[in-house]
Amino acid sequence: MATKKELRIGLIGTGFMGRTHSNGYNRVPNFFPELEYTPVLKAVCSRNAEKVQAFADQWGYESIETDWKALIARDDIDAVDICTPNDTHAEIAIAAAAAGKMILCEKPLSRNLAEGEQMVEAVDKAGVANTVWYNYRRLPAVSLAKQIVASGKLGRIFHYRANFLQDWTINADVPQGGTGTWRMDLEAAGSGVTGDLLAHCIDTAMWINGGITDVSAVTETFVKERMHALTGKVQPVGIDDACIFHCHFENGSLGLFESTRYARGHKALYTLEINGEHASIRWDLHDLNRLEYFDHSDESIVRGWRSIHVTDGDQPYMDKWWVPGLGIGYEHGFVHQVADFLKSLETGEPCNPTFKDALETQKVCEAVINSAKSRSWQDTGVEWTEK
Repeated sequence: MATKKELRIGLIGTGFMGRTHSNGYNRVPNFFPELEYTPVLKAVCSRNAEKVQAFADQWGYESIETDWKALIARDDIDAVDICTPNDTHAEIAIAAAAAGKMILCEKPLSRNLAEGEQMVEAVDKAGVANTVWYNYRRLPAVSLAKQIVASGKLGRIFHYRANFLQDWTINADVPQGGTGTWRMDLEAAGSGVTGDLLAHCIDTAMWINGGITDVSAVTETFVKERMHALTGKVQPVGIDDACIFHCHFENGSLGLFESTRYARGHKALYTLEINGEHASIRWDLHDLNRLEYFDHSDESIVRGWRSIHVTDGDQPYMDKWWVPGLGIGYEHGFVHQVADFLKSLETGEPCNPTFKDALETQKVCEAVINSAKSRSWQDTGVEWTEK
């Protein structure tokens, strides 16, 4: 067997995303054996030495660091994977690029557009491979939706709608800030549901349906004050608990997006639907192996929504897994992104979304926040070129 080329990974952050990424690195050699590159879990970094050592032992990292700057300085690290809160993305990514490291960054790219622009400039100047973990693109049913739209089967697109609903912050006693609730802290997160949840919907929407040109948004913060987990002080809440916006796409279609953490009974309801001239498709994360499809050209007596079970080997990614009829799960989107990144190193093609692609999503997020504040339509400035 040919000797594999190693991609030596340095992971920064040991929370939920650190686990999903680590699982992706560990599974890729088993299910994508044809790849020239193989990931090697060289080092993992977090501030607590005891906890980071336990993480390293669990996931198979060879060593630990408690200072991310020390990890980036190591000669035995090829790629830096950023799984930290949003307020550290820019500093870490810019330093990693200056050190000549490839970068895989959790979403959203940054807290705001200015930070994102600095990150794009840094990777462009250094010429290092980069990608952002918008993992839902790589669930097979969502990838199939992209293929169907690109094929023209839907005809002219009229509507794109998506929502992402949760309920975990309804309790006013949930704090802001700190390790577990940094997403509630404006300084750490940059925004609330807009950057955390709607960013996923926006990335997928533009990947499938093209650029968003302008937006009109409403946001709400239902609990105005919360205790800060680090200081113990009660202070104003700066993030958006809920957001709804509508928009225009470059292709003339209309978009409708909603996200909230105040939808009792929903933990992670992510759905999308696309209505076209000839057909429509819809998808639900809770049934992620199915894509629903309606084709108006069907004979009228059998016309209706059909359920496509996305488990056949000729559907995206599914030739790598089991036999038709047996589904895969949430974690496989991360496995697929690792595989695609490794493949990009073979071909020299970018692994989308790159920092530049993710900056376009950041533009929409910023326009949404500005629209809600000003109660006006806002142009996004998006220049969508990704295919």
